[in-house]
Amino acid sequence: MVNGQLCDKPKEKVLGGERVAIDAEIDEEIRFEAQDIPLDIVYEDDDILVINKPRDLVVHPGAGNPDGTVLNALLHYYPPIADVPRAGIVHRLDKDTTGLMVVAKTVPAQTRLVESLQLREITREYEAVAIGHMTAGGTVNEPISRHPTKRTHMSVHPMGKPAVTHYRIMEHFRVHTMA
Repeated sequence: MVNGQLCDKPKEKVLGGERVAIDAEIDEEIRFEAQDIPLDIVYEDDDILVINKPRDLVVHPGAGNPDGTVLNALLHYYPPIADVPRAGIVHRLDKDTTGLMVVAKTVPAQTRLVESLQLREITREYEAVAIGHMTAGGTVNEPISRHPTKRTHMSVHPMGKPAVTHYRIMEHFRVHTMA
């Protein structure tokens, strides 16, 4: 219900300030299965793991990917990580994105990593190939949120989360630019 009225349209949007009531049963705590999925570990100590996530590996279980994820692999590789919120995962990479992920093995490490990400003490760098011939680097400072119709995509939206991306040109190709 939204403001005391039955909401029968799944796409109905709220703008803020509404009172939302949900009548739902709360299931028992969800337990994820440990699965023997290879992890490319590039660094490990008592507090963290750094893994090189390959393309096509989803980070968290979810609709369409209930298992076979980084989280399932972490539970198999290091079972005590089950006691760390979100199995130590403090950030994610999209399914199609490769790259390094830092994973906390302890609650104090998880707390500190989350705090460092929030304070922007940790920077993330990506390489991307864009369609077209970009002439110079720059900065995109626009709020982003889920695309309204392509729910697996992000797009600029005035009600989105603040996002700042600095980019520089690395290489030009015939019809693409690596930034």
